[in-house]
Amino acid sequence: MFTNIGIRDRDFVRVIFEDQEIMVPQGHTVAAVLLAEGIRSCRETPVSGAPRGPYCMMGICFECLVVIDGEPNQQACMRHVREGMSIERQHGVAQIGPDANAAQDPAE
Repeated sequence: MFTNIGIRDRDFVRVIFEDQEIMVPQGHTVAAVLLAEGIRSCRETPVSGAPRGPYCMMGICFECLVVIDGEPNQQACMRHVREGMSIERQHGVAQIGPDANAAQDPAE
């Protein structure tokens, strides 16, 4: 359903999606790349665990939240891919803010 048009002249960059290395066109958004690669689900809802994926493609719906380079709650449709970027699905609610690490690691 989703295909890239006119990418022959573009430079490609290497990104890592959940431990899988893929070459993608530079300048595309993370959401566009995921859809073109056949990845429809990029997060799971906190309540039911239902899969969600890019919907509006313009930063309004927040259905495309992913973890980019360890940072949760990143809108895939608003971030452009870059060389070496690490992308992961977001599972449920992500802790953010200054106390996020303490909440995740009770040993500290």
